[in-house]
Amino acid sequence: MARVIKSGLIQMSLPISEGEGTIAEIKEAMMQKHMPLIEEAGKKGVQILCLQEIFNTPYFCPGQDKAWYESAESVPGPTTDRLAAVAKKYSMVIIVPIYEKEQPGFLYNTAAVIDADGTYLGKYRKNHIPHTSGFWEKFFFKPGNLGYPVFQTRYAKVGVYICYDRHFPDGARCLGLNGAEIVYNPSATVAGLSQYLWKLEQPAHAAANGYFMGCINRVGTEKPWNLGKFYGSSYFVDPRGQIFAQASEDKDELLVADMDLSKIDEVRNVWQFFRDRRPETYGKLVEL
Repeated sequence: MARVIKSGLIQMSLPISEGEGTIAEIKEAMMQKHMPLIEEAGKKGVQILCLQEIFNTPYFCPGQDKAWYESAESVPGPTTDRLAAVAKKYSMVIIVPIYEKEQPGFLYNTAAVIDADGTYLGKYRKNHIPHTSGFWEKFFFKPGNLGYPVFQTRYAKVGVYICYDRHFPDGARCLGLNGAEIVYNPSATVAGLSQYLWKLEQPAHAAANGYFMGCINRVGTEKPWNLGKFYGSSYFVDPRGQIFAQASEDKDELLVADMDLSKIDEVRNVWQFFRDRRPETYGKLVEL
């Protein structure tokens, strides 16, 4: 029996550059730029919406400017409260990737999950933190400490895996074992080698674990960092690893697609990867 839900992904460019406003003004400008597409998603009947990595700030990690610590906020907090009202208005689950401040010196790259009635369900903190080639994230983020939670939303069981996480199949498998039906991967990734990996790794995770994925990337360039071009290309991929909807490389865009979650049973009844796992042979994976 079909079990179809409508999901949306928003990819977005930065509205103003650093130096053109305070951190608070930049955050508000980014929120205001998102709101028309968030509202459009609600009006189109989107049931689960995911935004991009640290959606309401630039991707400031190519630098090491501690001023950006000021952009971190509590989760739940002002931004999640604001979007909770929108979630309730449209009965729409919203995944909100944000820079989180738990306490001074405890800063995380986080995604909050808000249910369709506006209830805050919980959060995922990015586990794998890169520190190389312009991605100096260890300067800004502590590694996640909440494991790989799966959230029972009104419409589906949802997991989150953030950007660099996608290079690690282990967490993707944990999300499947924890019951995820859809895994969202909000990202900030630029042209180069990762553009090839962008369409390789996440379809592989979807196929290996028999779930859907929604993968979101920024667009445009962000000054003054000039890390490179964020190439968009946000997409949905099904449990067979097939991409079935994709956004442009260079436009602010809401991508909407239907997912028939009954396909998860259909695929797993053929490819019994969870049945045929041999965890007793995988000890090497957890050696330090």
